[in-house]
Amino acid sequence: MANQSSFSGFLLLEFTEVREWQILHFLVFLGMYLATVTGNLLIISAVAFDHRLHSPMYLFLMNLAIQDLGAVSVIMPKSMANSLFNTRYISYWGCVTQVLLLILFLSSDIYLLTVMAYDRYVAICNPLQYEMVMNKQVFIKMIAGVWTAGLLQGSFHAAGTFATPFCSNVVNQFFCEVPAILKLSCSDLNLPEIVAVILGTFLGLGCFVFVIITYVHIFISVLRIPSVQGRQKAFSTCLPHLIVFSTFVVTATIVYLKPTPDAPSNLDLTFTVLYSMVPPMMNSVIYSIRNKEIKMSISKLLGFIKRSFFGF
Repeated sequence: MANQSSFSGFLLLEFTEVREWQILHFLVFLGMYLATVTGNLLIISAVAFDHRLHSPMYLFLMNLAIQDLGAVSVIMPKSMANSLFNTRYISYWGCVTQVLLLILFLSSDIYLLTVMAYDRYVAICNPLQYEMVMNKQVFIKMIAGVWTAGLLQGSFHAAGTFATPFCSNVVNQFFCEVPAILKLSCSDLNLPEIVAVILGTFLGLGCFVFVIITYVHIFISVLRIPSVQGRQKAFSTCLPHLIVFSTFVVTATIVYLKPTPDAPSNLDLTFTVLYSMVPPMMNSVIYSIRNKEIKMSISKLLGFIKRSFFGF
């Protein structure tokens, strides 16, 4: 990263130059951020303090909540601060950190959702073998693999993105997004990042295909359930998972593979928000708050907090 002396920092995209709209942007992002942080912290706390939830399914959910909390915390506070204080600046190493951590959390999100689909497949299609297949050792290896793969992918992207000199420091995105930064490169060919993008795309699409195939088998098994209520419960859990996961993978693939415009359109910004901010906000609702055991644990946790701090 010898080019770091070229610019001390970067200028991020402003949503608007009108002060009133900047404050509105801050308030909207603040509401989304607080909702995401609150939902995911509740899930982390509920699983951590309730020993009955220390099974692979719920520990996967806790890891997902940690990743989602990390993803939004990487980009949203800085964007909110820039709007609130009417600035666009982010330091060079701050930008490097955003790329590294965002790719780490988002890519590990994809890998974990893939693992969770497999977990649901074993639980529904082979329930008698679940305890043997998804034992503690397997769970630890899966979680370690998810975080390691995410860290490696984040490191590859960060190293590849900042490997060449930049001819400009004006980033046409509201955070340090890889395609927008590559647009600033003085070189037309950045082989390390091209390899990283292609590899990440194939891995993401591979996870997507695996999840689709897994859920086809799950749906076939669910259709064999004699109880209508049982089938509806299974479908209500699976379909939102597929919708959010598909939105995540498809929008991220579009953003990273399509040519980056000189100035992003509203559609480009929409795609960016869809893959970077919406899944972390929705995952806590779809995967956890809809779950009866999680809701009971959260209710007990909130009751304990109320009694401890308010005395009733």
